Amino acid sequence: MSPTAQILPLVGVALGAVTSFLVTSANERTRWRRQQAVRWDEPRLTAYAEYAHAVKELAARYQMLAAGRGLTTGPIPVEATPEVLAEIGQLESRRSALSETLGLLGETEANTASKTVDHCLWRLEALARGVQTAVEQDWDQAYRQFRQARDRFVDRARASLGVPGAAARAVPWPDDWRPSAG
Repeated sequence: MSPTAQILPLVGVALGAVTSFLVTSANERTRWRRQQAVRWDEPRLTAYAEYAHAVKELAARYQMLAAGRGLTTGPIPVEATPEVLAEIGQLESRRSALSETLGLLGETEANTASKTVDHCLWRLEALARGVQTAVEQDWDQAYRQFRQARDRFVDRARASLGVPGAAARAVPWPDDWRPSAG
């Protein structure tokens, strides 16, 4: 038997072993990445949801304070009593802690959007508490900016979790549900 005839089967076996190794390695790498993504999806979802709820709760409290100062109508107006301010302080501390968790688990686009939400929320607080700022702004405009920022955050969070589509489209109130002027 010639040396070439003896080497060709060995080369075939070696080539098969290398190919098998490369395919197995690629499959294992893909499986590991998928496991890592799944591993962090649930905690990331929890972080996104808890943060979104915390900022919505704070915005509602600021809206109540703003109603108490006559800046808006709709929610139950409250005065800035020490008890109310203490409750808001606790809610803000919770939002801040959730923001830290978000910074650890969230993806860059969602985290960046959350910072805009924070800024808009702090603007609402300043208006609700009567803090003077360099630029005047009315409550409705500031609240609209907060809602837009929160919607952007939710969209970025959904994208980071691989949830298709947008959270919701704007739906106008039916005309017969609107308060009548007079």
